[in-house]
Amino acid sequence: MTAQAGGESHPGRLVAALMFIALVVAAIGSLGAPLITSVAVGYRVSLAAAQWTLTITLLTGAVAIPLLGRLGDGPRRRTTVVVTLAIVVAGSVGTVVPGPFWLLLAGRAAQGVGLGLTALMIATARDHLGERAGGTIAMLSVASTAGVGVGYPLSGLLTELAGIRAAYSLGLAVTAAALAAAVLVVPGGNRARAGRPIDWTGAAMLGGGLVVVLLVTSETHLWTRHAAVAAVVLGAGIAILAGWAMLESRTPSPLVDLTALRHPAVAGANLIMGIGGVGMYLLLTLITRFAQTPPDAGYGYGLSTFEAGLVLVPYSALGFLAGRIVSRLRRSAGPFRVLAASGAIVVAAFLLFAVARGALAGAVVAMAILGLGVGGFSAAMPQAILKVTPATETASAMGLNQVVRAVGFSIGSATGGLVLAANTPAGQLVPTNGGYTVAAVAGAAIVALSIAIAVVTGSRRRRLAHGPHPLAH
Repeated sequence: MTAQAGGESHPGRLVAALMFIALVVAAIGSLGAPLITSVAVGYRVSLAAAQWTLTITLLTGAVAIPLLGRLGDGPRRRTTVVVTLAIVVAGSVGTVVPGPFWLLLAGRAAQGVGLGLTALMIATARDHLGERAGGTIAMLSVASTAGVGVGYPLSGLLTELAGIRAAYSLGLAVTAAALAAAVLVVPGGNRARAGRPIDWTGAAMLGGGLVVVLLVTSETHLWTRHAAVAAVVLGAGIAILAGWAMLESRTPSPLVDLTALRHPAVAGANLIMGIGGVGMYLLLTLITRFAQTPPDAGYGYGLSTFEAGLVLVPYSALGFLAGRIVSRLRRSAGPFRVLAASGAIVVAAFLLFAVARGALAGAVVAMAILGLGVGGFSAAMPQAILKVTPATETASAMGLNQVVRAVGFSIGSATGGLVLAANTPAGQLVPTNGGYTVAAVAGAAIVALSIAIAVVTGSRRRRLAHGPHPLAH
C-alpha cells in the first residue's frame, strides 16, 4: 500500500500523524527558551550569545515557511515533508553530540526549518480528510501556537535532573518519531496538480527582509541604546520586503500569490494576525518573566525553569480546548466573530494580570485565559483565509499567515522588553512592578485594535457574501 493510499484509507491515523508532526515542530521551535541559562553555563558563553539558540531557530523558520509553502502546493508535498523532517533530525543530532557552540547553533538553525511544516499539514488535511478537514485544520493551527507549552516543562525538568543534553535528546527522539510518522502515513501530493518553478530571487529577497526585520525587532538593547540606528535598520528591512512585494506582483510564478491579499477577508485576517500576535506574545513573555523574577525584587515568585514551564501547561490545555470548541462552532459562527471574541478573551487575560498578579494563582489563571483566547484565535484563522483561497494555494496562503505571525510575535517580544526597560531604574537589573502594569495595559490596547479590525472585516465580509471572490473558484 502506498503512502497516499494509506492516508486515504485511514483518516484517523492521518489526523494523528498530522497533529503529532505539528506539535513536534512547535515544541522544537520553542525548545531553546527554557535552556538559555543552561546553555550559557554549559558552553561558557554570554546570555546574549545563548539567546541565539532561540533566535536562530525563529529566523530560519521565517525564511523556510514561504519556501516550503510553495514546494508543498503540488506533487512534491510528501517529499518536501520527509526531506524537511530529515533536516530537522540532522539538526537535532547536532544539538546532542559534544562539540563547540557553533555546532549547537547550526543544529538549532536546522531545527527551525521545520517550523514551515504546519502549513503543509494544513494543506494535507484539506486535500485528504473530506468532512473531517475543517476540525483538523483548526486543531493544527492551534497546535502551532498552544503547542509551545508542550515541551517547555519537560525540557526544563530534564535539564535540572540530567543536564542540557538530556533536554536536547528529547528533541532528537520526538523529531525522529515525527520523521517515521511522515514516511509511514503522510500521503503524496496531488499529481494532477502541476508543479511550478520556485521563485528563488523572491525567496532570497523575502528571506533577507525577514531576517533584518526579525533581528532588529528582537534586539531590545539596540532600541534602548541606539534607537536611531535600530530605526534605520528596520526601515531597510521594510524596504527590502516592499521590493519583494513589487517583484512578486510581476513574477509569473511567485513564491507567494499576493493577489489573494486583494480579498478583504484574507488581507484582514493577516492584519489581525500580525497585530493580535504582538499582544498575545507580549503577555506570554510578561507572565513568564514575572514568574521567574526573584521575590527580592519586591515582586515575582522566583520559579525555577521547570516550575515556570508548568505555568504554561494550562495555557496549552485551554488552547486545545478552545480549538475543539471553535471547530464545532465553525458552521454557526463566522470566523471574524470568533476572532473578535477570542481577542476579547485575551484582553481579559491582560487585565487580570494587571490587577491580580500579586498571587501566583492570579498569574496562572491569566495564563490559562490567554491560552483560551490564543486557541480560539488560532483555530479561526485558517477558516477566515481558506474560505476564499483555492486548494492549490493552501500551503502558500497559510505559510504567509505564519510569517505574519512570526513577525508579530517578534515585535511583541521586543515591545515587552522595551516597556520593561523603560521602567527599569538606573543602576537596577529588574524593572519596577508598575512597569508590568504599563506593559499589560499597552498589550490590551494592541489586542483591542485587532478586535476592531475583526469586527469591521467581518461586517464587510458579510456584505460581500453574495459576490464570491474569483480566487475561491
